[in-house]
This record gives sequence, C-alpha cells and structure tokens, in this order.
Amino acid sequence: MLARPGLPRFDYVRASTPDEVVHLLGEHGNAARLLMGGTDLLVQMRDGGLRPQLVVDVKHLPGMRDVTYGEQAGLTVGAAVTMNRLARHPDVRAYYPLLAEAAHSVASYQIRNRATVGGNLCNGSPCADTAPATLVLEGRVVLRGPNGTREIPTQTFFLGPGETALQGGEFMTAIHYPVPPANAAGRYIKLGRNRIGDLAIVSVAALGFPEPSARSGYYFRIALGSVAPVVLRVPAAAEVLAAHPPGERAFALAAEKAAEAASPIDDVRSSAAYRKAMVRNLTLRGLLQVWEQLRNT
Repeated sequence: MLARPGLPRFDYVRASTPDEVVHLLGEHGNAARLLMGGTDLLVQMRDGGLRPQLVVDVKHLPGMRDVTYGEQAGLTVGAAVTMNRLARHPDVRAYYPLLAEAAHSVASYQIRNRATVGGNLCNGSPCADTAPATLVLEGRVVLRGPNGTREIPTQTFFLGPGETALQGGEFMTAIHYPVPPANAAGRYIKLGRNRIGDLAIVSVAALGFPEPSARSGYYFRIALGSVAPVVLRVPAAAEVLAAHPPGERAFALAAEKAAEAASPIDDVRSSAAYRKAMVRNLTLRGLLQVWEQLRNT
C-alpha cells in the first residue's frame, strides 16, 4: 500500500479581523483558502487536490465560535462552531433539536470535535448533514466581504455540487435560525453504508407544526440531501400535507412527491434507483415520526 503524500508547503496567517480576511482573499484570490476545522481542507491538501499558497485561519475571529439564543431573535451560530458543540449546546437541544440531531450525525466523535457548521455548508456538498436541517429551519447565512455584510436564505446559497453563492473575497461568519414555529417537531434521518462515520447516501429532514390556516391544520417542511445537485426543499410534498389530513395515506403521497423531486446519480456508494426508493421510505418514516411527536405535544 502506497503512503499518502504529505501536505504541500504553504503560508499560514491567523487572521485577527474580518477586514484582514477580506483583504487577504482579495489579494490572493484562489491561491488562498480559509481554515476553520480543516477536516476537508487538510485532507484535500494531503491528497493533492488543493495546493493553496496561503491558508487563512478565521476560527479565532470574534463571534466565529459563539452560539447565542434569544426568544425573539432566535439562534445565531458562528461559522466556526464545531459539530459536537452544536449538538450538545443546551439551547440548540431545547429549541432546535432537529439541528442538534443533524450535527450529531456527522462522521465520528473525533471528527465532530474539529468539523464546523460553516465548513459543512460552505463546501456546497449535496450530502452535507446540516444543510437539510438548516433548509427546513429556514436558516440564513451571514457573509462578510468587500462590500460589507449580507445575509441570504440558505435556499439560495447552494448553487451546485461544490458551488455556493459566496462571491470573491467573501467568507461566512454565522448562520442565523429564526425562532421555530410554536409546537414544532422535527426529525433528521440519514442513510449511510454503515451506522456511523459515513457520508449520506440519502438524507431527509422533516419539520411539522400546527397551522390553523392550512386545510389539514398543519404545515410540514421537507428537505432532501445526497439526491440532487444541491440540497433541496420539496414544496410539492408540503402542499400535499397542507391539503390532506395528517395520516399514513397523506404521508405516503407526500413521500411519492419527494421521490419525484429527487434526481440522484449512480456512484460508488449507491445506485440512483436505490436512492429514489430510499427517499420515499425515509420521507414516510420521518413524517410518521414527526406526526407521533406532534400528537404527543
């Protein structure tokens, strides 16, 4: 077995201000890479996929590792917050358990001690575990760049495999989650080749909550991972569930809509046909589990 190549030579800067990061990104362009947890960056550098001239460490910037919650403001998560910290934070567990569940599903305990929520989202991977949960929780990403700070919905952030709405000189500083709907319940279900440590073959996030204006009395949000070029919401399934009384028949119809929305590929981890079938099965399972929670609240 051949040894893996070592890391290439590069310059390292521990940034002290956001303006310094923006300046360095503008000066070095694609030759610069940002470091938060490094669980993807360092692997790609080790394997020869990336050879940056400059690595800019941004995790020590003010707010990048903070988690704050307010009853009116909602939850703000710094981009450099690790998965284990996110999954264990008492406010996240109490008010955003779906997000805690998604963060806990990432890789192994050791990796979660380094992997960050910002890195997970900024990679633009369709199988990012926190992305489906962030979509159904209607999170917004906070970006800092040459023109200051802007905030955009996660639904418009993912543009394609490995492609996001980040513009030149921009970096993510935080993700903001609004206060969830009253009495909401959610589930994140991930299918991998083994129980822990693997990338998702299929993932489903489902959130449900009472809504008197809906014919069914409830709204549901569903998002899928690993089955399309981007993580995606399924509005057709949500429409079905708003129009029909909650129950297995409506949930099965919504699961069919989710499978129809998926456009998976064949790869070394799974066939497209299997992914389609599992979108249907996992969506149905997730909706049944969410409904069970809603009935018991």
